[in-house]
Amino acid sequence: MKKLKSMCILLPLLIAPCAGAQELALSTNMIDYLNFGTFNLGASYGFARHWSMNAGVKYNPFSFNLPWNGERVQNRQQSLALGTRYWPWHIFSGWWMEGRVQYQEYNVGGIVSQETSEGDRFGGGLAGGYTYMLNPHLNIEFGAGVWAGYDKYTKYECPVCGVVVDEGKRMFLLPSELIVSLSYVF
Repeated sequence: MKKLKSMCILLPLLIAPCAGAQELALSTNMIDYLNFGTFNLGASYGFARHWSMNAGVKYNPFSFNLPWNGERVQNRQQSLALGTRYWPWHIFSGWWMEGRVQYQEYNVGGIVSQETSEGDRFGGGLAGGYTYMLNPHLNIEFGAGVWAGYDKYTKYECPVCGVVVDEGKRMFLLPSELIVSLSYVF
C-alpha cells in the first residue's frame, strides 16, 4: 500500500520535467466519484504524434452504513494501471484506443447481498473512446474499457463478521471503467 501511494505522488513528478508543450495531461474520471467516492488521477505523456503513455491510480477507503437498516456497504479499492494509447489523428484529441496492464486490491460487499469479497487482481485490458477539446488546455473524454486476468480472492459471509465462505484463484473478465473524464493538457 505504501508503494502504491508513493507511485501516486512520484509518477507525475517524474514525468513533468520531461514534458514540453502539449505533451503532458492530468485527468480525473468523474464517474469514479459516483462509485462510493473513489479518488482517481491519470497522467498521460505524449511521446509521438499518435502515441501516449498513461498511468492511472484509484483509491477508495470508504465504508458506509445504510441509514434504513444499518448494514455496511463498501467498494474499497486501490489500483494502478499503466498503458499506451493510440490516437489516429493527434494526441489528446479525437478517437483513441488503449491497451494496459492493471493491478487492483479490492474489498467489495453489501451492495447486492451481504456477502463480501476481497483479494488481488492482476491483468490486462483494452479501452476506447473519444476526447473532445474544450479549449487548448481543457479536454473532456468519453470511453469504456474491459480487463481480464487472474484473481486471488476470499469471500466472507458479511462485511464485518469474518466468516470465510470461499477462497481461491480464478480467471476473470470485467468492465474496467466507464469514462467521463476532465483532462488538463500542459
